[in-house]
Amino acid sequence: MEEQGQLEELDKKYVWHPFTQMKDWEREKTVIIASGDGSYIEDVEGKRYLDGVSSLWVNIHGHRKKEINDAIKSQLDRISHCTMLGLSNVPAIRLAERLIKMMPGGEAGKVCEESGVRSEESEDFTSCLTPHPSRLTKVFYSDNGSTAVEVALKMAFQYWLHKGVKGKNSFLSLRNAYHGDTLGAVSVGGVDIFHEVFGPLLFRTFKAPSPYCYRCEGGEKFPGCSFFCLDEMENILAANHDEIAAVIVEPLVQAAGGMIVFPPGYLRGVRDLCTRYNVLLIADEVATGFGRTGRMFACEHESVVPDMLCLSKGITGGYLPLAVTVTTEEVYNAFLGDFRDLKTFFHGHSYTGNPLACAAALACLDIFEKEDPLRNLQPRIETLEDGLREVSGLAHVGEARNRGLMAGVELVRDKATKEPYPWEEKMGWRVANHARGKGLFIRPLGNVLVIMPPLGIGEPDLRWMLAVIGEAIKKVSA
Repeated sequence: MEEQGQLEELDKKYVWHPFTQMKDWEREKTVIIASGDGSYIEDVEGKRYLDGVSSLWVNIHGHRKKEINDAIKSQLDRISHCTMLGLSNVPAIRLAERLIKMMPGGEAGKVCEESGVRSEESEDFTSCLTPHPSRLTKVFYSDNGSTAVEVALKMAFQYWLHKGVKGKNSFLSLRNAYHGDTLGAVSVGGVDIFHEVFGPLLFRTFKAPSPYCYRCEGGEKFPGCSFFCLDEMENILAANHDEIAAVIVEPLVQAAGGMIVFPPGYLRGVRDLCTRYNVLLIADEVATGFGRTGRMFACEHESVVPDMLCLSKGITGGYLPLAVTVTTEEVYNAFLGDFRDLKTFFHGHSYTGNPLACAAALACLDIFEKEDPLRNLQPRIETLEDGLREVSGLAHVGEARNRGLMAGVELVRDKATKEPYPWEEKMGWRVANHARGKGLFIRPLGNVLVIMPPLGIGEPDLRWMLAVIGEAIKKVSA
């Protein structure tokens, strides 16, 4: 075991950390992780922490999962990398087949019956939510969530060109959206504190209100609002659909925007608007995919099939970088032509379809089949929601919200007026640091505490985590 002091000195001397004010970092003690097991990580001094955010939402099955370890070791004995430009490889082919068979609109699309489908959230259901007729059939590989989104944006733009439709050069996204850090992904983002500084570098997009019911832009309350946010989106589409190639949303939960949970019916409404105004729908499930919301994909909750679906993070169980953009036969066929037609999708990455990453992803999917964590998830969701109800009663908690095992606790200075804490007070960070001292690692988004543990977290650990968070909020806000 290497000495904490030496490693910390080298870290502060050479490493520039992401989304980190390094002036603050240099003043604080650095937690240096040496190992992990299940829902826990351990630092070089031997202190264990419950990993309350799955190491930035990626280790969905926990750390050091034997099945994924073994799959990577086995693949190493074959080949670790080969290009997919002019070649293919076995794990990439097998993974694409597995993913397509589990996409929304396959078996999940058979939910519309003659009597209609009742949503989980509402007893008042009068019509059949017919899934979008397209099916997701083609997988394009990349290496992280940002690039999966970049692929979708470029693909959507070029699709319309090949269809002979001119002028669809822009996109519609939501305020509070986060789709990654490359410039295209930032252009369709909507978190000012992350994105505003890059404004001069970005392409023009249209922005619709976020379905942020706690802080509704129209001052309305759900369900009496009759979807103010959807009405505003429709106004934009009605006036500008000839310019808009696609709408991009994070289905059900705007994760990095503050764990903002959509009201039931909103996502279905977006799908219907895209169909009505002839624009593509891109579903960014980088954060919400692979069981996080209680189903394999968030789109399944409202029987929505997008035209493109972006996945990354949990796809390999947090082991290796990998991403996919999955699209329809209709989109794919628009790129077919003679070599001289230049209809080729000129996009690719050095590590596209990396065999090691694809082997890890296949093992990750095997765990879903063999252990069936989604079947066992409901008791954990109920435990989480019980804890969130207790936390929501604290004086400086404005709202505690969740979808599945994705949750956010929004801290406010004044509960009655919803006045937020000023950014510079770092209230979320102070609460997270207090929790870290108790052995819980969470990472806030401004004033929102993020809770996103591994799917297999034990219920005692989940209850303990909520208790620590509640105690930390009380201690720090006092």
